[in-house]
Amino acid sequence: MSETPGDAGDPLDDWAPLLDDLARRKGAARGMGGAEKVERRRATGRLDARARIDHLLDPGSFTEIGTLVGEVPADGVVAGSGTIDGRPVMVGAEDFTVMGGSIGAGSTAKRYRIAELAELDRIPLVMLLEGAGHRPPLPGEPRTARAPTDLIQQARLSGRVPVVTGVMGASAGHGALIVPMSDFSLMTADACVFTAGPPVVLASLGEDVTKEELGGPEVAVASGLVHNVVADDGALLDDIRTYLGFFPSSAWSHPPRSEGDDTGPRPVPEVLDLVPKDNKKAYDMCGVLGAVLDGGRCFEVQPDFGRSVLCVLGHLGGEPVAVVANQPRTLAGAIDVDAADKAAHFIQVADSFHLPLVFLSDNPGMLAGTRSEQAGVLRAGGRMFAAQAQTRTVKLHVTLRKAFGFGSMVMSMVSFSGQSVSLAFPGAILGAMGAKGAGNALGADEEEVAALQQVEMEAAYRSASGLGFDELIDPRELRNALLTGLRRGLSRRQAAPEPTSRVAIAP
Repeated sequence: MSETPGDAGDPLDDWAPLLDDLARRKGAARGMGGAEKVERRRATGRLDARARIDHLLDPGSFTEIGTLVGEVPADGVVAGSGTIDGRPVMVGAEDFTVMGGSIGAGSTAKRYRIAELAELDRIPLVMLLEGAGHRPPLPGEPRTARAPTDLIQQARLSGRVPVVTGVMGASAGHGALIVPMSDFSLMTADACVFTAGPPVVLASLGEDVTKEELGGPEVAVASGLVHNVVADDGALLDDIRTYLGFFPSSAWSHPPRSEGDDTGPRPVPEVLDLVPKDNKKAYDMCGVLGAVLDGGRCFEVQPDFGRSVLCVLGHLGGEPVAVVANQPRTLAGAIDVDAADKAAHFIQVADSFHLPLVFLSDNPGMLAGTRSEQAGVLRAGGRMFAAQAQTRTVKLHVTLRKAFGFGSMVMSMVSFSGQSVSLAFPGAILGAMGAKGAGNALGADEEEVAALQQVEMEAAYRSASGLGFDELIDPRELRNALLTGLRRGLSRRQAAPEPTSRVAIAP
């Protein structure tokens, strides 16, 4: 006779020991380094690894993987998936309360796995760093076989899915190596990032330095390693959410449109006040961006590096755009090595993820002089020019007042470079160099210099007469002209997007 349902015991009675054991093990892992260490952590004002993930992701969206990996809680790295504004992401956070956030065999596997899933599922990868790099095997820890390093997989993500890294404490060695491979990296004001920490530097080189001297924000920003610095953990995590909001989940999709109250055409009469007619007078290009972009809102990348060029994310007509603009308030807008390197990276990131590029040009050329040449300004300029010339995304160019020599070419002014629109303000001056410099180079007399200056003032009309620009525009129509060009340019999105292929050797 077969058993009836009433004859069987409660299945939970059989499962209870296993489920209790699982809950106990996961609870221990989620306790991180223990209540005392976690509490000490919170007393410093920093968030712990799990609190950081909770702040970054949409509430309740985190799904952990590898909770039980390793001989210590989560093997020092909390990893998994969640959503930001409803879109999936992969995330890994080093847990400083567990062996200083150091990396063992188990956490290496987890780091590889979340990068692998980011590629397979075509979603962004976010890494939150505060750790000491690789640690030696723990006593009794089983010997691991040959396995791939997570850096290999992280490198494969480049140009395929957005990769963003936040440094939220001291980050050294292997863990820190994802910073230079990221599309966007940022750090808190009290964080540090370096190849090896002060004890290693002292032992190997005899150099006695502090963490801040070795890799604090001042060093990391000056070297171009880290893009942005923010006040604290919360601000960093909020900025990651904001940054990712401009980008698609992968190179196989287009950037997400943002609706709002300021997506339509409108004149910008304030540009006449913001941009002096006299091209020798300085002004703040940020004001122009505030007038042109939707709602006057923008997100600047690397504001404290290469300051003569602005790299800004914003919306135009609801569409995410990447703006590269000269900053006449710094070096008169001349492009130095740092500015060119910054712009080249920014251009490639924008092109990789199909963000339209807007170039606003107002510069006297590449920065001249012995120090600039010794720093490699031509090499850096070549890198920036190659980056913009190789783009396949929509490009919009406007020359506001001046663009000389190679400085005009790196800002995508030169014809036949695939611009959807190329515009200029009336009175914009152009050429290989300014009239004064040309006069000196030619040994011209006063009358000849005056003639050169007159030719210079007519340059925009002369260029427009040969279709060097599509049109000269009233500065008050700057937003509308860009909006028209953008909307037309976006009609090229008639096929499914794919990752951008680059085969050129970078200068």
